[in-house]
Amino acid sequence: MSAMTHLDTAFFIGWLAAAIRLAGPVLLAALGEIYAERAGVLNIGLEGTILLGALSSYLAAAYTGSTLLGFFAGGAGGLIVGVLLAALYLRAHASQIVVGIVFNILAAGLASWIYSLAMGTSGTAAIPMFAAWPVPLLSSLPFIGPVLFTQPWPLYLTLGLVFIAHFSLFHTRFGLALRAVGENPKAAHAAGLNVLKLRTWGVLFSCLGAGLAGSYLVTAQIGLFRDNVVSGQGFIALAIVIFGRWSPLKALLAAFIFGAADALQLSLQIFESSLPPQVLLALPYLLTILAMSGVVGRTLQPRALTQPYRKES
Repeated sequence: MSAMTHLDTAFFIGWLAAAIRLAGPVLLAALGEIYAERAGVLNIGLEGTILLGALSSYLAAAYTGSTLLGFFAGGAGGLIVGVLLAALYLRAHASQIVVGIVFNILAAGLASWIYSLAMGTSGTAAIPMFAAWPVPLLSSLPFIGPVLFTQPWPLYLTLGLVFIAHFSLFHTRFGLALRAVGENPKAAHAAGLNVLKLRTWGVLFSCLGAGLAGSYLVTAQIGLFRDNVVSGQGFIALAIVIFGRWSPLKALLAAFIFGAADALQLSLQIFESSLPPQVLLALPYLLTILAMSGVVGRTLQPRALTQPYRKES
């Protein structure tokens, strides 16, 4: 095998491994958002929730020295946000789009303020991150082993959650009820379903996924916290939901496509390319614009999405 062939193989393996690793956070956020949108709630506040989840994760890990505790602290932070957003979306009947946008702006300022209070002038200190965990036997498989089975364990958790989410949404009574309130809440209420409760669960799952996505960023990718740590990944997660047609399994494929676009500019750094790096950096966001513009998935959108529901007396 020639040196060029070795280089091509190493590039391809490195690119695919990075694509899968980078897909993890947006996939986590997208999985939670599928629950919310299937229930009829569009949680635009994913961006801010991921940011606050990342901050919670970083501070917990920095103060306790436990990366594992830091990871789950991000999920707890997401749930706290979920309680607030659910009250605004469902109790106050505020515009889901307006509330989400305003919350993202608020979260950016709040995260910066809390971080400066907690860390003072000591600067950014790195926290221990999860190391790659080679799966016994599977990690030694040719090609697929180093790509898929030498990742940090939060990625394996995320992949497992894909199948759990698919089963719960399409093969359980809870999933059927959740999808019913997202299609026709009045008919669901007439059938005896608690629309408000089910939609609240949807928002909580959405924010839990976003909070864990922030944890993933901090504990498995960068080991630091900074104001721009999210960099639009909340909006990419929203696009993945559309791109994946509100299905966890299809969202897995969509997240990999976005991760591959994101990883491409990193992997191509070892080659001389005439393309400006800004073009490669823009690829994930270009895909986001295409997905959110309604090019794909429009016909499968839950019919009651963004429509508030008031219980008739």
